[in-house]
Amino acid sequence: MVKKKEGDIPDWVTDEIQNAKFQKPQEMKKTGYVLEMYNEDNKIDAQLYDPVEDGRHIVTMDLSKKIKIDDLEKGVVYEFTFDQHKAPLSKKVSEYLEKEKEIEMNAIYQFELKSLELLDVGSSEAADDDLEE
Repeated sequence: MVKKKEGDIPDWVTDEIQNAKFQKPQEMKKTGYVLEMYNEDNKIDAQLYDPVEDGRHIVTMDLSKKIKIDDLEKGVVYEFTFDQHKAPLSKKVSEYLEKEKEIEMNAIYQFELKSLELLDVGSSEAADDDLEE
């Protein structure tokens, strides 16, 4: 018999999280900028000015096939159009995570970036370009 280490999450919690059923995605539009790009995973971390449903301002988004990660720039303002996929967790799992792990989580979220538009945010960009040369 394998002795469980202190801090391990029970199988019933892990199973529910891994097999969570996502609802129909909700399309959202939010402005923000790219913080980090992950070429090998085709994902980005985006800092959003307005939070998503669970209160976060920083989310990891999967990129749709139409978006080339090399076309993105860090730190410039975009309007992101993305699908928010939500999989609610049972009350039992949410309560376990809160009591045992001090994690407030009642759903799992995934975000898929469908399109983005570069926003013209004043003339400070011209000054920045001069500094980089």
